[in-house]
Amino acid sequence: MSFQAPDEWLAAQALEHAYALPAPFYGDRAAADDERVRVFARSWQLVAHLAQLSHPGDHVVAEIAAVPVLIVRGDDDVLRGFHNVCRHRAGPIASCNGRAARSLVCRYHGWTYALDGSLRGAPEMKDVEDFDVSTIRLPEIRVAAWQGLVFAALGDVPELGTVLEGIDARLGDSQLHGYQFERRVSYEIRCNWKVYVDNFLEGYHLPIVHPALNRLFDYRSYLTEVAEWHSLQWSPLETAGDTNFYGSGDALYYFVYPNTMLNILPGRLQTNRVVPLDVNRCRVDFDYYYPADDSADGEARRACDLEFSDEVQQEDIDICEAVQRGIDSGSYHAGRLNPKRESGVHHFHELYRRAWRRTS
Repeated sequence: MSFQAPDEWLAAQALEHAYALPAPFYGDRAAADDERVRVFARSWQLVAHLAQLSHPGDHVVAEIAAVPVLIVRGDDDVLRGFHNVCRHRAGPIASCNGRAARSLVCRYHGWTYALDGSLRGAPEMKDVEDFDVSTIRLPEIRVAAWQGLVFAALGDVPELGTVLEGIDARLGDSQLHGYQFERRVSYEIRCNWKVYVDNFLEGYHLPIVHPALNRLFDYRSYLTEVAEWHSLQWSPLETAGDTNFYGSGDALYYFVYPNTMLNILPGRLQTNRVVPLDVNRCRVDFDYYYPADDSADGEARRACDLEFSDEVQQEDIDICEAVQRGIDSGSYHAGRLNPKRESGVHHFHELYRRAWRRTS
């Protein structure tokens, strides 16, 4: 059953008069089902790092809008993405990430595909009438790389360079493509994925929810900037006291619609991908990247970062789960947004409303 949103819920709103998204968008199962097509099937999704796909046959598996997908580097060194669904009877081509595969073999009946997605062999099918191996290939999806990160999209989306326009210029000399993957930490959270995104997109809650993180920033200088498809929250780092082990510079928190975050501090990149699991449950995958540094000081800084980030995340989990309980209670519908502190939330909600209007 499709979710029926009243027109007034989807109308564009000026920031100065804006309300948050109405509660049913965060708690209605039909709305969550519709989002797969309206939002996730029509957006870029962060799926891998280039280091995972450095040689022909290297591949990663992921899921976008409930579609299993497979990203692979071909013999011609080109990155390609495919539906991870065999054309025979829907078996999985790959069940996990892998290295240096010479071909892609279905885990169900052994149909074999070349690294360009074309079918090369189908056991015991040679005598089947009107069956032509050369006409069968895996459906292809879009793949693009930026600063060492690999994104994929199922359908018609703007060029990735358009979505990320301006970020390279803002980074300047602090390029990220040479950073090395350290680890992934995943959290399952009892809230709708948009509750988590909303929380990420504003510093309004910092003094109350994150006292230690708030000491890291100059809250009075904490600013939000919006572009067409992404937004940036940033602040100079406070260098006094013992809270800051990152050094001098700016903290840059990018949000890329609809569910990717790039948290960039001096000497550290942390990416977050928010994955819906159910209408009121999501998973957030935190991937940590650092410049190559095997020194004792480098190891100590990474350990401090991981510990501090987990502390902040636990605080976010507690407040996001409390917000979801408030939404599910039926007591709340939609509140006014703070134009100064919640412009990032407004920007996200406007993109989300637009996605629903375009597919209504």
